[in-house]
This record gives sequence, structure tokens and C-alpha cells, in this order.
Amino acid sequence: MFALKAVKLSKKFGQRTVFSDINLELNSGDSIAITGPNGSGKTTLLKLLVKLHRPTSGNVNFFDDGRALDEDALRHRVSFVSPYLNLYDQLSGEENLNFFAAVRGGNITGKGIESLLEKVGLAKRGLDLVGTYSTGMKQRLKYALALSNNPQFLFLDEPMSALDDSGKEIVKKIIDEFREQCVIVLATNEKEEYALGRQQCRLG
Repeated sequence: MFALKAVKLSKKFGQRTVFSDINLELNSGDSIAITGPNGSGKTTLLKLLVKLHRPTSGNVNFFDDGRALDEDALRHRVSFVSPYLNLYDQLSGEENLNFFAAVRGGNITGKGIESLLEKVGLAKRGLDLVGTYSTGMKQRLKYALALSNNPQFLFLDEPMSALDDSGKEIVKKIIDEFREQCVIVLATNEKEEYALGRQQCRLG
């Protein structure tokens, strides 16, 4: 059983308090949608949970059967999809997958790459330079990257951003597939995405 516990998270930028005293406790099979208007701190909270930023106060911890996970262990268990994460345009889709897998200390076989690209609707586009991809195709590739380590914690910022209808269906299928084995946290202000999380945490 994997678990995420956030206790009394607060974040300030200068004198402005974005949010305060956020408490979350999620276990494998739990999913939550962080909602709220623009500027309410949804992306900021997600980045704190993923430990890309530090909270002003409070703490975030991850567990595997009650045992706290260190940062090295988290690299292999956590995945994050966001419009603000950059891919390498000068590399192909396959090369991006290989590169980010290596950064995590892993590797992907040719069949594994083929399977991931097919899952996100990019079959036969893996050898194309990412710089030639549309914004929606890049978002699909980010999902392939996120799934490459079979994550136990999946964080999604604006999960359907830039996707067409078929891309949105792919995201729904991915969430349904991983829902029971993962802790899933998503941030959105789109009503059609609220139901992707079984719980809601509203900011603002």
C-alpha cells in the first residue's frame, strides 16, 4: 500500500499567502481533483506535493507499506504531467523516452517504447523530432513519459490541456487503468475534469 500524507501545507510568495493549512492523506486507489479559480494555487500545491518547490510551512511524505520513501526511491515511483514541463525538441519521441528513463536510473526496451507510444496515440511517430509535434502530440508524449516507470504516484496538472477528443479519451483510459494501483492527484479548473478524481479539494 502506497500513501501520500501532507500536513498543514502553507505557501507564501512575499507577503501574499497562496493557501494555508492544507491537509491530505491519500492511499493507493485514492484520487483527488484539486479545483479552484485561476490564481488559487492549484499548480503551486501540485508542485509542493511533487517536491519541486518547498512549502513555507508544513511537510509532505510518501510511504510504502508504512515505510517513508526517500528522494531516490521517489524518482522511480512518482510521475508528473504538466503543460509547463519541457521536452527536448531536437530529440525524437523515442529519444526523449530513453533520455528521461535514464535520468530516473532505468531503461526502456524497443517494445516498451512501442507500447507506450501506441497507448498514447503516437504509434509510428516515435522517430519524428519532437520539434515537429503539435502541442497536443507533445502532451500525449508527456503521458508516455509519465507511464514509463509504472508509477505509484501520478500527478496531473491540467490533464487534458491541448488535447483533442481522442486525446481526452486516452487520458480517461489511463486514469481508469492506473486508478486502483496509484495515488492520483490532478489540478484543474475545467468542470469536465472534476470527475477524474473521486475526491475534491477546492482552493480559493
